[in-house]
Amino acid sequence: MIYLQAVLLGVPMTVLITVLAFAVGAVLGVPLALARRSPLAPLRVAARFVIDVLRGIPPVVFLFVIYFGIGTDVIKLSSLQAAVVGLGLIAAGYLAEIYRGGLLAVHKGQFESAAALGMNSWTSMTRIIGPQAFRVALPSATTYAIGLLKDSSIASTITATEILYRATASSRGHGAGLEPFLIAAVVYIALGAPLAWLSRTMDAKMRARVAR
Repeated sequence: MIYLQAVLLGVPMTVLITVLAFAVGAVLGVPLALARRSPLAPLRVAARFVIDVLRGIPPVVFLFVIYFGIGTDVIKLSSLQAAVVGLGLIAAGYLAEIYRGGLLAVHKGQFESAAALGMNSWTSMTRIIGPQAFRVALPSATTYAIGLLKDSSIASTITATEILYRATASSRGHGAGLEPFLIAAVVYIALGAPLAWLSRTMDAKMRARVAR
């Protein structure tokens, strides 16, 4: 019971890191995805370079660079801030490609129809293209969110007091072996299961709307 209580103390930090990092990635991923579809070649190349860098650097290395490299006396970053920034930027790279895949799945006739109706880019994207792309991208985005929930454990390496940090501290403090980590694994599954259920539910509802 003592191990469960110790692990549960890390749940709020884990959820906070996951939600904030996903929010950062979700917002920053939009301009990156749009830049990848830009008619301007330099903008496309720059966006692709940024995405490849963000997806190519291991998360733990990225967090170390941000926390120990950028987080100096001039720019002070807490472990939470460094984790959110690092994981959020990485999420932006992955979500940008997920968004782009959703946009590519929309038939080009939809773009042409919106243009024929005299819609501007913003209106066509928000009312015609965006909802269709969102439905396609939703399962992949939710899957990434579940992965991000697990990746938040990397924040323990920069002393963020999330689930793995608490499990490790409990194991060392009480001379335990695997028990705290097995409990942590169960907690991660319990946190991820609602996301998977939500994804399936929303996907089913959107498919039903399209079928009508």
